[in-house]
Amino acid sequence: MYIIIALVALVFLVLTGVVVARLQNVLKSVNKTDFLDAAPSGNKINGAMFIVVLIIGAVAITWSYLHSREYFLPTASSIHGRRVDDLFWFSMGILTIPFIIVNFLIFFFSWKYQYKKDHRASFYPDNHRLELIWTIVPAIVMAMLVFTGWKAWSDITSDAPRDAEVIEITGKQFNWIVRYAGASDNKLGDYNYKLIDPQNEVGIDLSDENSFDDFTNPSEMHIPVNRPVLLKIRARDVLHSVFIPHMRVKMDAVPGLPTKFWFVPDKTTAEMRSETNNPNFDYEIACTEVCGQGHFSMKMRLIVEDEASYRKWCSEQATFLQTYPEYLAKVPENLKAKAMKYIPAEAAAPADSSSTGGGAGSSTSLR
Repeated sequence: MYIIIALVALVFLVLTGVVVARLQNVLKSVNKTDFLDAAPSGNKINGAMFIVVLIIGAVAITWSYLHSREYFLPTASSIHGRRVDDLFWFSMGILTIPFIIVNFLIFFFSWKYQYKKDHRASFYPDNHRLELIWTIVPAIVMAMLVFTGWKAWSDITSDAPRDAEVIEITGKQFNWIVRYAGASDNKLGDYNYKLIDPQNEVGIDLSDENSFDDFTNPSEMHIPVNRPVLLKIRARDVLHSVFIPHMRVKMDAVPGLPTKFWFVPDKTTAEMRSETNNPNFDYEIACTEVCGQGHFSMKMRLIVEDEASYRKWCSEQATFLQTYPEYLAKVPENLKAKAMKYIPAEAAAPADSSSTGGGAGSSTSLR
C-alpha cells in the first residue's frame, strides 16, 4: 500500500511540473492593456462594499459557529469515534486557515487596489519559486490529509477481534430487526432469504444448529460496554443505512450484499444520561438512506450496559424456537434432539408430532 501511495505522489509531482510549464507559456502570451483615463462610476462605493461584506461575513460566520455549538454531538461514545472526531477537527483546522487568509486577501486587495488615476499595475509574469511553493505545499498537505484518513479508515474497517459480540441488524421497510447469537454461544446461525415469512422475518435457517439459540428483537438493541461489537448488516428489500450518531457508526445496508461494522462502545446509557444531565437520554439507531414513505419511522433505541446486565438480559430472552415451537418441523431429524432444549416442554410434543405425523398441515400453517 505504501508503494502505491508513493507512486501516486510521484504522478502528482510530474503532473504539477507539466502544469507549471504550461502556465509559464500562458503568462508569456498575456499583453499589457490600456488603462482607463477616468474612474468607473461607483468605483469607490464598490471598493468600500468589499470591506463591508468582509466584516459582515466574518461576524456572521463567527456567530453561526458559536450559536450552533450547543447542537453539536457530544464527545463520541466509542473509541474509534473519538479518532474520527479528531481527524475531522484537524482537517477543518487545516482547511479553515487558508480559507480565512485567501478570502481576506481577495476582499482586501479588491478594495486596496481599486482603480486610481495615477496607479499602474506592475507586470509580474512569473516567479518559479513562488509557483513551486503554492503548488508543492498544498500537495503535501492534501497528501497528509488523505494518508491519515486512509489509515484511520483502514483500522476502523479491519477485521473485528475474535472476542467481538456478534449481532445482526436487518433493515426492512420500515423498521430494524436485530438478531442475537444467543446466551450459550457467540455464533449466529445461517440465514436464507427463501425462508422469510411473517414470523421468520430474517430467514433464519434452522438446518444450522447455531440457529437454535438465536433470538430476535424488533424494538431495541442491547450491547455490552467496553467490548468489541460486530454488526452484521443486511437489507431485506431496498437500500438502508445503519447510523448510530453518538458512536460515529454508519454503514449502508445493501440488499443481497451483506456489510459489517465493528466498534467498541465505552459509555453506557446511564453514564451518558449523567454526562448530558438528561435522564431521558437514549442512544438511537437511525436510517440515513431515504427508503420510502415510512423512512422517518426507521429508528431504534440502543441500550449500552455493563457485561453482567447484558448477559442477564440475553438469558431472559426467548429464542426463536421458543417463540415459534412449530418451526421444529423445519429442523432436520438428526438435529431435533439438540433443538428440543430450546422449546418449552408443553409445546415440544405437539410440534414434534406435527412434524412427523402431520407434516402437510404444519407446512401449510407456516406459509
